[in-house]
Parts: sequence; C-alpha cells; structure tokens
Amino acid sequence: MKYLPIFLLLLAATVQAADQKPKAETFLDPSKAGQDYLDQGEYRNDWGGIQVIALGAGNFRMVTYQGGFPGEGWNQEFKTETPGKREGRKIAFTGEDNYRAELAEGKITIHTANGGPYIMEKTERKSPTLGSKPPAGATVLFDGTSADAWADGHLDDRRLLQAGCKNKQSFGDFTAHLEFLLPFKPLGRGQDRGNSGVYLQDRYEVQVLDSFGLKGENDECGGIYSQARPSANLCYPPLTWQTYDIDFVAARFDETGKKTKNAIVTLKHNGVTIHDRLELKGPTPGGKKEDSSGGPLQLQGHGNPVFYRNIWVVPK
Repeated sequence: MKYLPIFLLLLAATVQAADQKPKAETFLDPSKAGQDYLDQGEYRNDWGGIQVIALGAGNFRMVTYQGGFPGEGWNQEFKTETPGKREGRKIAFTGEDNYRAELAEGKITIHTANGGPYIMEKTERKSPTLGSKPPAGATVLFDGTSADAWADGHLDDRRLLQAGCKNKQSFGDFTAHLEFLLPFKPLGRGQDRGNSGVYLQDRYEVQVLDSFGLKGENDECGGIYSQARPSANLCYPPLTWQTYDIDFVAARFDETGKKTKNAIVTLKHNGVTIHDRLELKGPTPGGKKEDSSGGPLQLQGHGNPVFYRNIWVVPK
C-alpha cells in the first residue's frame, strides 16, 4: 500500500500531460514568424483566388474561391477547402477527385482530374484607405505621438496603441477611420486568434479578430457582435495592416427617454462596404446602456496583442 501514493502521483502527472495543449505561440514580427507565416497568404490567377491559412505544427488549410477573393470577384457560390501538410520546404494539399496542389517558392501548382498544372501566384492586397489623412474638422485621437487622448492608453516600442483603452472624448454622430494589426497565432483557434473589438459610443462592438480564411460570422472580423455578419469576409492575413472606415448615426430618443430610432452604421473593411446603413437593435452585451448621451470609442482588450494606429473622428 505504501506505493499507492507514488502510483497516484504518476497517474495524475500522465493525465495532466495528456490534457496539455500546445502553447499558442504569438508572433508580432514577420521576420521572426517562420516559414509557415511566409507561406500563409493569398494567391491568385485569372480564374480565382486562394487563401492559405497556417494552423501550426506544419498544418494548413487552403480555401479556393472562383472568380476572386471575397469582396473582390468571388461569385459567392463556388468555394472549396483542402487540408495541407508541410513536407520540407513545400506544402502538399490533397483533396477529392484526384485534386493535388503544391505550394513552394511563392506559388501554388494545382493538378485536377480535368488537367493541369494550374499556377497561382502569391499576392498581397492593401486597403485603399490605408494611411488616410484626417480631413479638416477631424479630431485626431491617435497619430503615434501620444496616448494622452486615451484612458488606459499605452504605446509599445513601435509607438503603436495597444488594445485595452477608450478615448476620453464623447461622440454622437460621426465618421471615423482607424487601422489595426492582428498578431500571428497559428495554434490559436476561434476567439483566441487575435481578439479585440471597436466599441462605437462604448455601446456597439465591431469585432476585430484574425478571421482570415473563415466564413465571416457576427463574432468574426467585421461582424457586429451578436447582431450581424459582414456581407463578405474582408479579413487580410495577420501582421498586415487593415482599416475600418465607419459612418455612425446615433440612436434617437424623445423627451421622455424612449428610443424612437435605432443607431445606424455603415462600415467599410479594407475599403469594401460590409455593412450598409445597418440598424443596430441595441448595445452589445456588456456595452454601455443606450440613451441620448454620446460615448467614446473603446478598443477592447481581450488578452491578445492587437495594435492600432491612425485613428481620427469627424463629429457630425
């Protein structure tokens, strides 16, 4: 019997080791993110587009869109997903009906039952509103020089604004521009893959998340959390600067405090309209209660190193 406690300790250690998951390592510097990051990204030819998503430990997922990328030519119908595995310097993808693809040296070579090879070259899209300058009358909330306009605002050593703060000024109706950078977390899944959010008036959350290659749901990048999915998933690969351009009309209330009109938002993600005059039925759970007062922008901190820059607002 004296050996029973030792046995139980060994058993507990074995169970604990079996339950441990690989650490979701986080990369903020592309030069240190490894070959999987370099191979992840977008590939295209005249026929359509492919998004390659790194899933960690040499595993990948390839999403193929006929006509082009979401928001840029995809016909909203034909889409396939194919698993892949690293084999040295190349990645091999194998699908149904003799579908084979190989990624190496910045291009994807595809063979199908109908023929081949078909070549897809790597491309890097850039938001057309990236670097937009504040117009006359704009309130500049962050330009890289100081976080003084933000409660709990902190700059990193690159002079980027860290998630987890809200600006000190209150806004009613407004237009706004901001830019955000998601970390590369190949082993992260779901809401643990670069999670943040932009709260309008501290009430309504526009989700910020590494949703590259996903369907585009209300809890993914560009979604109005718990209310509306984006019309297209415009999320770029992580460690790529992305943009939100927002036109917001606040909810209206009568003299008794009764709401007479819902808030309305139009949102462009990387220059493409993904919500067009969308009525917001109410605040996001945990957001500020609706009333006639204005509110700030909140850059939600959610345990992930998400960063922001070039933030300005034009009050209406």
